[in-house]
Amino acid sequence: MSRTPEEHAAAVRALLPPRPASRVSVADAARLRARLAADVRAREDQPGFDNSQMDGYAVGSLEPRLATSGPTIPAGTDPASLYPAGLGALAAPIMTGARLPAGTRAVVPVERCSPAEFVAEGEQVGLPKATAGQFCRRAGSDIRAGEVLAPAGAEVTPALYGSLVAQGIETVEVVRQARILIITGGAEVGAPGSTVGAASVRDTNGPLIELLAQRHGIAVAGRITTDDDPAALERAVGEAMQRLAPDTVVTSGGISHGKFEVIRQVFADGWYGHVAQQPGGPQGLSTFRGVPVLSLPGNPVSTLVSFRLYVAPTLGHAPEPVLVPLAEPVTGLEGREQFLRGRFDNGRAAPVGGAGSHLLAQAAPAQCLIRVPAGATLPAGDLARVYPL
Repeated sequence: MSRTPEEHAAAVRALLPPRPASRVSVADAARLRARLAADVRAREDQPGFDNSQMDGYAVGSLEPRLATSGPTIPAGTDPASLYPAGLGALAAPIMTGARLPAGTRAVVPVERCSPAEFVAEGEQVGLPKATAGQFCRRAGSDIRAGEVLAPAGAEVTPALYGSLVAQGIETVEVVRQARILIITGGAEVGAPGSTVGAASVRDTNGPLIELLAQRHGIAVAGRITTDDDPAALERAVGEAMQRLAPDTVVTSGGISHGKFEVIRQVFADGWYGHVAQQPGGPQGLSTFRGVPVLSLPGNPVSTLVSFRLYVAPTLGHAPEPVLVPLAEPVTGLEGREQFLRGRFDNGRAAPVGGAGSHLLAQAAPAQCLIRVPAGATLPAGDLARVYPL
């Protein structure tokens, strides 16, 4: 009986053991898009002090009035050195991000004043009515010291990276990057750099998986190409595991029902079956000397789709699927979920290329996978589940 894509994704997650944590710089964590292994708490209030949101005048009264301009407060200057007794009745010219002087009730943007430009110290400026707290950024309004800045499992995004830097946090505990051993080949696949024979093909899937791994934050420990000799493959894998210590093996091809399914013969301790999807129906999960093995089908588009659905989200990072209106009608297949290659067109998703699992060149323009439920007919404008590539 076939699995659903969701059932197979759950089986993949169940096969993979937790990876250990490691401490890295926040810059490396952001570069790798790593996930935090533990909660990170703020060390200090952010902002650390009340400051101005605008270039304008800090005022102690909210009423419209004519006020005397005091000394200018640039960003980075302690206002206590300029207003030791507090703001009083003065209007303090203040720049964006500068600390507010004691007694500030509001900041009035300079363009709302009369004149609509800063006047010299000691000159008069007309101030309009203000609202309490307007354009004042209060200390701790972003986060308070001791609060959780980011929970365990959070991806170190650019915004989180900036927040960590702002807090003076230099290193974080993250889930260690997964390292995979890639296995591709078959007697029909030529060795890298070799001349392609009359009945052979180049190794497309090895370089394809390596690039997919790089894009999804997965480290490649090494690559093996194999012919149809199970004993030779078993020796090569054993040596590579001892030398490279990968977390997981990812294979492509050799898992169907032919006479020369070498992957299935060597990695016999596991499950091989079908997932109710097109492309990428044949799938395999096994272990070899205690190391998980994720076996993908060998047609290149099937490999690409399977990696995006089952490898990237579990061993690395991948965007969550989103609902996007269709640019044109699509009709699904009976009994199988279909993952069409697609592009985004003015906020809509449009299929590109044919549906065949060998049509790699036609998949080249794809930006996403469009999921079409089994047996469904979706008109243009209907929402479809889309997996960004």
